[in-house]
Amino acid sequence: MTIVYFIIILGVIIFIHELGHFIFAKRAGIYVYEFSLGMGPKIFKFNRKNDETEYCLRLFPIGGFVQMAGEEIEDDPNVPKDKKFGAKTFGQKFMTVIAGILMNLVLAIVLLFVVGLINGAPLNKSIVGEVPTDTPAYEAGLQEGDKILNVNGKKASSNDQLILRLQLNYGKKITFEVDRNGSIEEITVKPELIEEDGKDVYKYGFVIADERETGLIAAFKYAFTKTISLIQQMGYIIFYLITGQLSINSLSGPVGIYNVVGMASAAGIASLLYLTAYISINVGFINFLPIPAFDGGRIIFLLVEKVKGKPVNPKFENTLHTIGFFLLMALMILITYNDIIRLIK
Repeated sequence: MTIVYFIIILGVIIFIHELGHFIFAKRAGIYVYEFSLGMGPKIFKFNRKNDETEYCLRLFPIGGFVQMAGEEIEDDPNVPKDKKFGAKTFGQKFMTVIAGILMNLVLAIVLLFVVGLINGAPLNKSIVGEVPTDTPAYEAGLQEGDKILNVNGKKASSNDQLILRLQLNYGKKITFEVDRNGSIEEITVKPELIEEDGKDVYKYGFVIADERETGLIAAFKYAFTKTISLIQQMGYIIFYLITGQLSINSLSGPVGIYNVVGMASAAGIASLLYLTAYISINVGFINFLPIPAFDGGRIIFLLVEKVKGKPVNPKFENTLHTIGFFLLMALMILITYNDIIRLIK
């Protein structure tokens, strides 16, 4: 079933993303050659009556695309000029490009809202829950109910921030600044190296309190605040990757996602929905980065076109997108290799 869940989750996220591009392309009157879900050889295709678009399902469920007239290097004389991407207004082109990202965020918000209704809305606060005896955290003086404010001087007042700070300092001695009934305390915890499931792991010895609110308003608030929080954390991750504070080995590709899907499915439907929302936000965020081959790279070219008052040379733009695509594939191969190594260790 993990394979089924994996295909469904990626399929839904990719479909929603590409559907955003497709809807706004059609609304703008752009000629769309193909709407494709998946990559590689076609395994199924069909055409609708009075519709030029070919709808395809491809073999590998790791991507998709909407092929529009005017994006190719060679001009297609069979398509009217006014139906090509480049002939549209800046607003129409901008919305067509960014619509995939916006659809990913909408999907995430809807799914997180459902999760909040099913399980209650977590408060996303770094409040210490259980602190078992004979653990480094207990011996250092960390107590249940402590509100964590900082980790080694860096803000960590939300669960998302705390998890990232712990990942950045994994295996290191950490100083927590906590609010204990209005009194600010500093507690230094040195993790203990233990063996778990045949692997050496570092344990600090505490858990975060699972505080939740229920109801429609709480779920609605949670859906938006959690989306914003995850976007912020992804921004931090990119910054830490660029500055070398995080290793590329911290990233996961399809193999890593497959492994996480298996664990989430065992935890129930709410965990699967949360994971889908998380990946959807991730896809939207990554696509927004100003890198060739991503939607963010295309947005940069549109902004340059707006400033210059004329389009960027299509051959130059497509060449950069092609280079970006191959670099992306190389990165994916490296990440997938690291995922496999982690699984077999």
